[in-house]
Amino acid sequence: MGLEKGSLSIHSENIFPIIKKWLYSDHDIFVRELVSNACDAITKVKRLDAFGEAKIDMTDEFRVDVILNKEKKTLKFIDNGIGMTDEEIKKYINQIAFSGAEDFLNTYKDKGDIDQIIGHFGLGFYSAFMVADKVEINTLSYKEGSQAVKWTCDGGTEFEMEPSDKTTRGTEITLFLGEDGTEFEGQYKIQATIEKYCSFMPYSVYFDVEDKEPKKDEEGNIVVEELKPLNTIEPLYVKSPSTIEDDEYKEFYRKTFNDFKEPLFWIHLNMDYPFNLKGILYFPKFNNEFEMTEGKIKLYNNQVFVADNIKEVIPEFLLLLKGVIDCPDLPLNVSRSFLQNDGFVKKISDYITKKVADKLNGLYRTDREKYEGFWDDISPFIKFGSLKDEKFYDKVDTSILYKTTKEEFFTKEEYFEKYKDKVKEDMYYATDKVQQAQYINMLTDIGIDPVLFEHSIDAPFMSFIESKAENMKFKRVDSDVSDLMKDTEEIDEEQNKKDVEKLTESFKKALNLENLTIKLESLKNTEVPAMVVLSEESRRMSEMMKMYSAGGFDESAFPTNEELVLNRNNKLVQYTLKEEADTDLSELISKQIYDLAMISHKPLSPEAMTEFIRRSNEIMTKMI
Repeated sequence: MGLEKGSLSIHSENIFPIIKKWLYSDHDIFVRELVSNACDAITKVKRLDAFGEAKIDMTDEFRVDVILNKEKKTLKFIDNGIGMTDEEIKKYINQIAFSGAEDFLNTYKDKGDIDQIIGHFGLGFYSAFMVADKVEINTLSYKEGSQAVKWTCDGGTEFEMEPSDKTTRGTEITLFLGEDGTEFEGQYKIQATIEKYCSFMPYSVYFDVEDKEPKKDEEGNIVVEELKPLNTIEPLYVKSPSTIEDDEYKEFYRKTFNDFKEPLFWIHLNMDYPFNLKGILYFPKFNNEFEMTEGKIKLYNNQVFVADNIKEVIPEFLLLLKGVIDCPDLPLNVSRSFLQNDGFVKKISDYITKKVADKLNGLYRTDREKYEGFWDDISPFIKFGSLKDEKFYDKVDTSILYKTTKEEFFTKEEYFEKYKDKVKEDMYYATDKVQQAQYINMLTDIGIDPVLFEHSIDAPFMSFIESKAENMKFKRVDSDVSDLMKDTEEIDEEQNKKDVEKLTESFKKALNLENLTIKLESLKNTEVPAMVVLSEESRRMSEMMKMYSAGGFDESAFPTNEELVLNRNNKLVQYTLKEEADTDLSELISKQIYDLAMISHKPLSPEAMTEFIRRSNEIMTKMI
């Protein structure tokens, strides 16, 4: 053939410059597309050899080479795959949006498993023009007697085709990098991009710099460096779980996510019907601010990286995990970057959710001790998942644990069975073991061990559980005075009323608090002079208003209904009731009782804490 010129035939409403600029969301994606196409070309020629339609020397290594020339500002993608004839270039390159892979699939659809053809998206080759001013294809078909062809295009709709002197089967694509591709003139950028998108490509991908400074030994002799593939041809997730050791799972995790903290455990996904899906999901250790942390789930299509954390496939709460998922059946659009709306995607999402729930339930049933050891790390994830997906909650409900202040673990059924004679339908909880120690001790003294809710996810989780579990209520340890804490000795109601009036008057005067509500109870624990309690409903309302006010919440504008419960059986309270009590001392005791109770309820303001310390010193001075 002689030199041939022509115009690209565009099978689309979009003109070529628009395709060039807007086909892909990320410019570096051209690396993925060209390497994927190269892998396709190798797969095709191997299939043809298997079908007996091509004679290939199978002893040669099938590989893809990416070669950078910094001085010339070129980037080459070389494969030893099927190659193309001039007629195939006209068909697959000059006619934009005609997919060579699709045509190949149609031709050989009745000849065995050919699902591993990657490039069925049509426009991948043209991503090269996002970074290149000119692109050159030099190719030789596998067909005997074929003439090598060189195709050149400068990014417009004009091209040139002519014979070339290439003598080896395959395709060499050269990108002449332009202004939009200057960042890819550096070897580290290219290498990082290959590792990002091509880590699990099915054939070895090598990278080299053509005009690099030669490496020399101590004597000045040039050392030939052996190139190593940047990818893993057979990633761990494609293997059978029964053949994989734990150390291999951990090493794959470290290498894939650059995380040297060992994962807690993992789930190997392996499904062939009704869709093909493989992958591994890892449970990392979660910190107490997990909502600020997002894991990373890498989505692949036939070992080709698509994107991180695609929410259409991966339920939102599972994005706290780390993992890889490969699903060749995903309905991707032309750029492979976005999933089309499809009911099939929902089925995949449901399957992944089910597998995670099954893993958690299985671990709970078969190794309860190990499961409890993981609980502090995985509970925020499970609670968040329950809030986000009720189907997930329904699956894991019986495996949700509640950790007590004594670090024992119960399901809610186990908790209520243990304390059925005491708590009825109320589950007491603490949010701060130190600050609420007094309240916790008063409950443990009567045989009730409160559960611990120390995480920010716990407040909405409690409300959710209450909506799902009939009649069950959560009460913080300082939300009321349980009848179990009270002394059974009968008190004269009339006398109790007079005592409350006296104490209310004296405490209001001492504390200068007009809206103070006081109750008088006889508690079994005689050492505690007073408790500040706030109803669960009022607390939750207050916390919700704080959360939605974005830091601008003014507590004085929305006063809570806190009550000061004084203990009749405590000597300090008894002293303030005496007619002959010293007025100054009684006032001092009243203030101290109130602050001590408040400290166990919530942090004092800086001013109140300063006054409390000053007063404590004054009291100790009086003891000298």
